[in-house]
Amino acid sequence: MTDEQQIRLIKKYPNRRLYDTASSAYITIGDVKALVLAHEPFRIVDAKTGEDLTRSVLLQIILEEEACGQPLFSSELLAQIIRFYGQASQNLMGRYLENSIAAFVEMQNKFQEQLRALYGDKAPLGTDWMAQFLSLQAPALQSMMNAYLEQSRQLITQVQKQAENQTRGLFGAMFSGLRPQTDGSAPGASATKTDKTDET
Repeated sequence: MTDEQQIRLIKKYPNRRLYDTASSAYITIGDVKALVLAHEPFRIVDAKTGEDLTRSVLLQIILEEEACGQPLFSSELLAQIIRFYGQASQNLMGRYLENSIAAFVEMQNKFQEQLRALYGDKAPLGTDWMAQFLSLQAPALQSMMNAYLEQSRQLITQVQKQAENQTRGLFGAMFSGLRPQTDGSAPGASATKTDKTDET
């Protein structure tokens, strides 16, 4: 079985209804969210054109989550993200955010593995317990995240310096044949002066 066959296919119809081909039934946005939480791989396509609509549906889920309950993104953060669209560093910022979240998820998974190693099946991994524990461990977690962000900042600074050096080298090579006038006179001035001398 190929990776493509393992991906759950969901078709979206013009009436906005979602049809799950795996269960042969219509599902809701809430069901799609449940697939995300269960780490179930899926792909949502337009039933008529076959266009991939996975990102747009995921963004819809995020919008609904942000509209109710405690939002994950502040207004300032959303504004900063919007400002990166169309910029040269857009792709770099996308990879940075993706890597940052991946690092945080990895840290969380390792922590849960340690709890399972200590407590086995009785490991207290419930949402309420985890929330209380993380609130107690906030200073340590904040210190770890600050260290990661500092490493990221140093990496970005290094990339910027490399880009500046490459830019200087590129433009230096392009304009290496151009030399500024050393006597302060405009081009052709000496020829004009010679003409006037001949006339006298």
